Amino acid sequence: MSKKSNKKNTTNNRPFDFALLVIVLLLLGLGIIMVLSASSPLALSQNASSYTYVTKQAIAAVLGIVAMLIISKIDYKIYARFYKWAYFGSIAILLLVLVPNLGYSVNGATRWIQIPIFGSLQPSEVAKLGLIIFFAAYLTKTKDDLRSLLKGFFRPLAFLAIPIAIILFVQSHLSASLIIIITVSLMMIMAGCRFLHFAIFGGIGAVAGGSILYILATKFGIGAYRLERIMAFRNPWADPTDTGWQIIQGLYAIGSGGLFGLGLGNSNQKYQYISMPHNDYIFAVLAEELGFVGCVVVIFLFAVFIWRGIIIAMKAPDMFGSLLATGITALIGSQAIINIAVVTSSIPVTGISLPFFSYGGSSLVILLCLVGILLNISRQTNKM
Repeated sequence: MSKKSNKKNTTNNRPFDFALLVIVLLLLGLGIIMVLSASSPLALSQNASSYTYVTKQAIAAVLGIVAMLIISKIDYKIYARFYKWAYFGSIAILLLVLVPNLGYSVNGATRWIQIPIFGSLQPSEVAKLGLIIFFAAYLTKTKDDLRSLLKGFFRPLAFLAIPIAIILFVQSHLSASLIIIITVSLMMIMAGCRFLHFAIFGGIGAVAGGSILYILATKFGIGAYRLERIMAFRNPWADPTDTGWQIIQGLYAIGSGGLFGLGLGNSNQKYQYISMPHNDYIFAVLAEELGFVGCVVVIFLFAVFIWRGIIIAMKAPDMFGSLLATGITALIGSQAIINIAVVTSSIPVTGISLPFFSYGGSSLVILLCLVGILLNISRQTNKM
């Protein structure tokens, strides 16, 4: 027992991936600055103070950093013991939006719960963490069956189908569903599932799923706004004052930023042109104020984050740690890529936030908790 305890203490006192920590802190610092700049006009008009949103974001950042450092000391292998609880807990918290006086709707979508003292929470953010833990442990325990079509492809996806159905049909949150599907699919491929299965049946599933959503939107009016977003993406100037408004204003912001930007705090589009500029479209404000150079710096920082995450996954001491690192890196990396693609009008508009930048206290704390797990995995690798 003494030797085991000494080994555990030695592991916890090992240095973690310092480069990853620096990148996260840089992204977090830039994110808080941009929340202040992007939210100040709206905050001033709503609360007579320019610092309402950034104060809440800064408090969440401090809490998140403390949680990150504490979690970086907790042996990640512990989470594998509770992988079933993580799965059923994820489903339970997703269903909390249906509880009266707890779940509430914004713009017709019931995606949030109201927690006394702490404020609002988006259950899908917590579910992402739980599902990453579950699939990392499940794929590790069933690693000998992963080449099988039934046990290695359809069975894991059957577990995924339940939370995805809740997010998609109860919460009407397609973007969160896509992020989780991308994350779990990458984890399955890295675990050893056959890529051919994803190429064939994944393609069939994507076509079938898209067809179902199209029929629901056109015949029953369920999720019709998604078709409007696709049409607006194809030609935003066909309806510039409604469905195409956000896309056009975002492009105006990016275009007017030029090479070096208008200067920090000098964005024009944040003055009630871009809707909620401190949320999903904060990258457009960044582009306007810091220009192409600022955008390249931010994209570079995310690229380094993904690179360090891949290195940690490759050098993890076991399969569970490798898949856990893969899932966390895929989650944060895919969110960043999709958000930037949306803002630059490379893909249709989705409600995906930019990690470490977009306003949202609970989301930021959970992101930093994920980074804490990643840092703990890096403690237990060989020399990075």
